[in-house]
Amino acid sequence: MDETGKALQKVARGMGIVLAGTVISMLLTFLSRAIIARHFDRYQYGSFTLTLTVLSIAVTISLLGLQSGLPREISRNLKGKREEVPALITTGLLMAVTASLIMTAVTLYMAPHIAPLLNDRYLGETLRLAAPALPFMVMTALLVAVSRGYGRVRENLYYRNVLPPLLFLIILVTGLLTGAGFTFVFLAYVLSQVLSSALLVRESLSLGFLPRRPILDWRIARELFLFSLPLMLTGILDYVMGWTDSLMLGYYFDPDTVGLYNGAAPIARLLPLFLNSMGFLYMPIATAFFTNGDIDGLRKLYRTTTRWVFILTFPVFLFVFAFPESAINLFFGSKYTDAATALRILSAGFMFHVMMGLNGMSLIAVGEPRANMTGNIFASAANVALNVLLILVYGIEGAAVATSVSYVTANLYRTWWLHRKTGIHPFGRNYIKVLAPGLGLTVAMTAMGVRDNLLTAIPVTVAGYLVYLATILGLRTVEVEDIELLDAIESKTGVKLGPVKRLLSRFLSDE
Repeated sequence: MDETGKALQKVARGMGIVLAGTVISMLLTFLSRAIIARHFDRYQYGSFTLTLTVLSIAVTISLLGLQSGLPREISRNLKGKREEVPALITTGLLMAVTASLIMTAVTLYMAPHIAPLLNDRYLGETLRLAAPALPFMVMTALLVAVSRGYGRVRENLYYRNVLPPLLFLIILVTGLLTGAGFTFVFLAYVLSQVLSSALLVRESLSLGFLPRRPILDWRIARELFLFSLPLMLTGILDYVMGWTDSLMLGYYFDPDTVGLYNGAAPIARLLPLFLNSMGFLYMPIATAFFTNGDIDGLRKLYRTTTRWVFILTFPVFLFVFAFPESAINLFFGSKYTDAATALRILSAGFMFHVMMGLNGMSLIAVGEPRANMTGNIFASAANVALNVLLILVYGIEGAAVATSVSYVTANLYRTWWLHRKTGIHPFGRNYIKVLAPGLGLTVAMTAMGVRDNLLTAIPVTVAGYLVYLATILGLRTVEVEDIELLDAIESKTGVKLGPVKRLLSRFLSDE
């Protein structure tokens, strides 16, 4: 087995763990949001969404891009300058925690000024209640980034994916059952973040990731800051792309409209689930390929992961795009189904993001983080301009168009720049044979006008996906790496996959 095959197996094994954690996290988060959406009115749910949006922007600024820059630098130093790793870790943590304390103070001060801008009578109070969670969220994100630099996924699974949303759900439900009001939601959120962060600090100390005595190295701080600054700006622009719609709906309308829109937006954001899970271990491995000058290995890694991600994501997209009312009703209830058209538009934009693969992480791996930032600048400018032009005319559908266009813009730029830098792009012949039937089936099922309710939506989606799988097998899109992956799963789990491997072997690509 060549190095690319081994790398793909490692990514896939990591993806399995990260995917499990991400699925659990999303389900717990969805459950919490659904409880809040159903227990309180749409205005209050919109206010909750706006509060977390502002808080998330503050967290992104506080992280200084270190959640992406730190794992890359740890991975590099472990190979050549291992003695610098403790200083690297504690310097990065001190930088981010200091920034988070400053942003907490800024958020507390600005809360009463932000509330009238977004026409939200609750926001002044809820932001002040939620702001103390900020340093703990930053600490958790950075310690998970440290473990990622060591090639570990356990900390991400337990302390970021599972524990915070689980604790929030438990505390939230307990409070609501005892008659707690709307403001308790934010106290529950803060407490869940504090407990999760404290447990992760304890775990990191026991694993030896955190030195007992902090080391602040100004040279390392400068290097980290210069490398991570574009990543921070990219992260801020990601939030502009992802959350300007909610903020501007609050500005032009009110939290009730924001609440309606967020009956659709969280569902569309489920689509990059497999993409994000695959990416957790992708970047350190892609960096190793590039550092060793193995561009062909990097190309193979990028194309194969992109193909896997599309195939895994497609049934979710098919269900959401063809049956948007069923998807909304399943999670948030009938009072949010007016957002069905917005969900269809958003799902198209997020699926395009999935189709283009891990282009952003590939750019970081090849030392081009500024290209991500540039692409996000174009996309964010388009997002803001289109929101201004479309929201007053088309409401939540206009906001959905603005967000989708911004994701398309960012991904086109990133893919173009990656190809310009390395000659790599995702569109191999096998991938085209995977894409075309899927997109064709989506158009056909939507045009058929099948009744949009769960009793028909689920079986029709399952049948459509089976037809799709049969089609891509018939087009011979299976590659050697797919069989090698099944070998690795078989040896690791003990599950006998011989019949599956023999079946796939009959449809190996000629490429």
